Amino acid sequence: MNKQILNLAIPNIISNITVPLLGMVDLAILGHLESASYIGAIALGGLIFNFIYAIFSFLRMGTSGFTAQAFGENNKPEIILMFGRSMLFAIAGGILIILFQYPIDILSFHLIEGSNEVEALAREYYYIRVYAAPASLGIMALSGWFTGMQNAKFPMIIAIVINIINVVANLGFVYGLGMKSDGVAYGTVIAQYSGLILGLFLFLRKYKNYFNFWIKKDFFNWVKLKRFFKVNTDIIIRTLCLIFTFAFFTVQSAKINDTILAVNTVLLQYLLVFSYLTDGFAYAAEALVGKFVGAGNLKDLKKTVRLLFLWGLYISIPFTLTYIFAGDYLLYILTDNINVIDAASPYMFWIGLVPLVTFAAFIWDGIYIGATASVAMRNTLIISTLIIFIPAYYLLREPLGNHGLWLAIMLFMISRGILLTLYSRKHIFTL
Repeated sequence: MNKQILNLAIPNIISNITVPLLGMVDLAILGHLESASYIGAIALGGLIFNFIYAIFSFLRMGTSGFTAQAFGENNKPEIILMFGRSMLFAIAGGILIILFQYPIDILSFHLIEGSNEVEALAREYYYIRVYAAPASLGIMALSGWFTGMQNAKFPMIIAIVINIINVVANLGFVYGLGMKSDGVAYGTVIAQYSGLILGLFLFLRKYKNYFNFWIKKDFFNWVKLKRFFKVNTDIIIRTLCLIFTFAFFTVQSAKINDTILAVNTVLLQYLLVFSYLTDGFAYAAEALVGKFVGAGNLKDLKKTVRLLFLWGLYISIPFTLTYIFAGDYLLYILTDNINVIDAASPYMFWIGLVPLVTFAAFIWDGIYIGATASVAMRNTLIISTLIIFIPAYYLLREPLGNHGLWLAIMLFMISRGILLTLYSRKHIFTL
């Protein structure tokens, strides 16, 4: 079983880790320019897309769970129909985002507060990057489908290619053409469409024979679509709560000042690096748990869950030690802005806690997605957001300031892990 987990986890770790590493490269590129406002711009601009893509998060998570269960049942017609449905929703969703870009802008910048300079740069970034929406959603659908098919290599290849193209394009636009945060946005657009084309090529190369099992009349099977949308509505609510929490974190950072916004944006990269790495095992959980749920195999399901948590613990310990003893040095890789570095040092304590307090929530996410246990996931995030995080922040912000904001986010992550553990007996181990 460990071999199956690692065969899925390692490629996913490689592909996942490229995402925060790319974010770090973007920060490093902009962090060495003359103003911290460029960092804030991509933080706020990226925040808008986090919200947008949260609405369509089911294109990866829901597709992965349903496809994995169909794979476990060896239901080839449902496998290819899941691909078709997901890609249809992805392209349609991307077009809608482009058509409604102006209302999204009005709403987003009404809710987000930053300095005039940061807001102007963030709006410029937004209006360029928005055209990547169809490609970004299509990649999400492809990655979810490949994961459900127990294929972690194709998402890895796509992610690596996307990020190489993105880094090269960003360097070219910023240092070659003298652009700023707008150059980073153009690099993202080019990289996303390149990734979509590559993903479709890989699909046709290996899976085109599945079209032989296509049943046209079942494509809009309303019984299956109803369950698909029910599960995915829960996933959307769950993900919106998650994105809201980090958006709230960013917005409150911006309200303090541009330096704290830059500090918290940089420090969040430490959390993102660990979360994306742990998500490699969470994606393995989606594939394996979905397969065993589809096959009705409770014994292997329990064994898989136990081993996944051991792996989560194993990787959290070295990350904790690295963050505690070398976290300060990593700041110099991300920025040479002395004001940001000096202001970040008092908050490095929280970064050292990140791995140990977050790994359980990340692993459980993959398990619940594979089992399509969406109601419990939804309820957990609602409780953790509205009953834990928000009250904690307002109670702690006056006496602790930015430390209170970091403590609130840690309590949020801890509560997620505890609640998902409590729910698991009823929602996971009941085949």
